[in-house]
Amino acid sequence: MKNAFVGRSLCVIEDFSIEERQYLFSKIRELKAAVRAEDLEAQQKFRLEDPNFGIYEVFLEDSTRTKESFRNAAKFHHAKVSELATSSSSFNKGESYADTFNTLTGYSNKIFIVRSKVEGVCAHLAKECAEFANRNELTKVPSFINAGDGRHEHPTQELLDEYTFLEDNDFNYDNLHVALVGDLFHGRTVHSKAKGLSIFKNVTVDLVAPKELGMPDSYLLIMKENGFTVNLYSSIDEYLNSGNVAKQWYFTRPQLERMGEQILKRQDELRASITFKKEFMDRLPEGSKFYHPLPRHKMFPTIPTFLDKTSLNGWERQSINGMYTRICLLGLLGGSIGSDFIPTRPVVKENFQDEEYIFEVEPKNASKTKEYSEGVNPISNGIVIDHIGVGDNPEEIREHMSLIVKVLELNGKGGEWVSQGKEDKYKGIIFRPGDIEFSRKELKRLAAVASGCTLNIIKNKKVVKKYRTTLPPRIYNFDDLACTNENCISNPANGEGVPAMFHKTSDNKYECIYCGKNHSFTEIWNNVKKKN
Repeated sequence: MKNAFVGRSLCVIEDFSIEERQYLFSKIRELKAAVRAEDLEAQQKFRLEDPNFGIYEVFLEDSTRTKESFRNAAKFHHAKVSELATSSSSFNKGESYADTFNTLTGYSNKIFIVRSKVEGVCAHLAKECAEFANRNELTKVPSFINAGDGRHEHPTQELLDEYTFLEDNDFNYDNLHVALVGDLFHGRTVHSKAKGLSIFKNVTVDLVAPKELGMPDSYLLIMKENGFTVNLYSSIDEYLNSGNVAKQWYFTRPQLERMGEQILKRQDELRASITFKKEFMDRLPEGSKFYHPLPRHKMFPTIPTFLDKTSLNGWERQSINGMYTRICLLGLLGGSIGSDFIPTRPVVKENFQDEEYIFEVEPKNASKTKEYSEGVNPISNGIVIDHIGVGDNPEEIREHMSLIVKVLELNGKGGEWVSQGKEDKYKGIIFRPGDIEFSRKELKRLAAVASGCTLNIIKNKKVVKKYRTTLPPRIYNFDDLACTNENCISNPANGEGVPAMFHKTSDNKYECIYCGKNHSFTEIWNNVKKKN
């Protein structure tokens, strides 16, 4: 039977289904028990035991625990462990990520563990190196493990966190009530929980942070879509006064250095709101546990060291669980374990082909079609794009029409109007005379930049074709699209030549498939604005 994990990548936590993670956690539990019992025979069942199996660590950002736990996990497997000396690598000569990792793929490396400030880099490399392996007839496609990418995700940390929660939940998946405390804005470990905690059936998440450090709206939306009950508190003191305090608390360190001078002026106040104090001890529920991905700041720890020897200390065991988790993860991707995994539920993948977003409609009263005019004279032949930005203010509509003209390259004669229609709502209208046709690709561009508009094709003063548009389910394959996150692998500032691609969210925004940043449908064309 084919092993369902071999050759897979873990770029974001959802790359493993809930059922697959449950299987992984069962194996972590087995391994941990075998190590504690010093049962060498049981431990051997987990090992790859192949000195030619290449595992490559590439840490382009500083790390201690993640890097060293992966190094020790790889050594457990008696595999070939390599490390890229990034300070003297070809990255410093301007080589792209794809070229560097393609080269390393050609040296029979099977698993790459990558940490980078560039977000979405693993998803990009998994695709590029798979194509490289296939066109060069290599026997194995490499796996990629995201060891943390900027503010995006840290899926292996999420796995070990989930496992530690489970240990303290008697391995019960029914309910979880957890407080996330600290810098929820920058913390990639808490961002991963927006999707990761869906492994539990019923989840209550208490977010404890001042608004300056609060969870980004996009992750709040994901939590709510996943059915989580979400509560917001501005400080630990306020939270403890709420009367419904979780037993499990997850702290993150504040990264105020990323937030500018105005925040640094208030750093003492902000740190105080998310730092646990001795006077809070008597207000905790019995059996409470604290966790932290570490490191703690030695001068300003959100979990002070006086708690180290108390029963609240769950973070040390959490850190130790990191190596067990990563041993089992390498074993899954390498094939030493996982062959007995039989899914009971099919993995449902989104199908973006089923949703239409360009609709050709019959012009109303075709025999008496309304004549569109630009100024005094009716348009004999040309196009009219109507209902642009309905309900926006005139200035916003003018900016939107300017963007549409640039994206669709509607240069030459014509004009743009802002008119006031029903219910005193403003709308934009673009006129262009001439023999103009729209291909399917141009219609896609129109839908992407002017969702909700109507396109009228005019011949001999009559509307002969009429199209209505809605937001496309995904937008890609346009050279002038760009994610606005400068740390994203697809942002032009990184020079990697990665085409931008976006998926529509439930609140009609566009999520970058690489870094997860949400955009309005006009923001994704910011690259066009900059060029002009």
